[in-house]
Amino acid sequence: MFYSEKPKNIKIEGAHLSERHAYILITAENWWNRRCIQNRAGKVLQAFVRHGKVGPLQVEQLLFYVKHPVRELRGKAEFVERIVGNAEELWNKYGNETVFETYDEYKEFVGDQTKTTFIRFKNLQELEKPKPLKFLLEKLGGSMLARSGKYVGKEMASILVS
Repeated sequence: MFYSEKPKNIKIEGAHLSERHAYILITAENWWNRRCIQNRAGKVLQAFVRHGKVGPLQVEQLLFYVKHPVRELRGKAEFVERIVGNAEELWNKYGNETVFETYDEYKEFVGDQTKTTFIRFKNLQELEKPKPLKFLLEKLGGSMLARSGKYVGKEMASILVS
């Protein structure tokens, strides 16, 4: 059994709740490269897999930060939904949207986790000018990015991907 959490249009006194416009996902270079290859081949709908119940609930956009050794913000996409559930059931339904070539590769990635999270998105775009970690930290503050990801507002998202 699994459940889907779709973005909601939240308003406060006529204004959008903008501090959660986008979410930065952290990925390894090999998975990013596979995702880009799939995107260039015409795959519109994709899924980012996380261990356990982790990830954005209500955002419009996803930003992709590629960790060491690249250390750059490399892309953006439109958030579709977050689905949390049984690892095997999610694979059976959405495995074709992931970067994993086989069920065995997926199982190796999720390990002993019985629950996983699939963050579905569409229209992946590679940034023409990737942003280095130093730029991100200057704009976001702090000395490192949280491994679980980070929410950012609409204005900040625009600055990060421009």
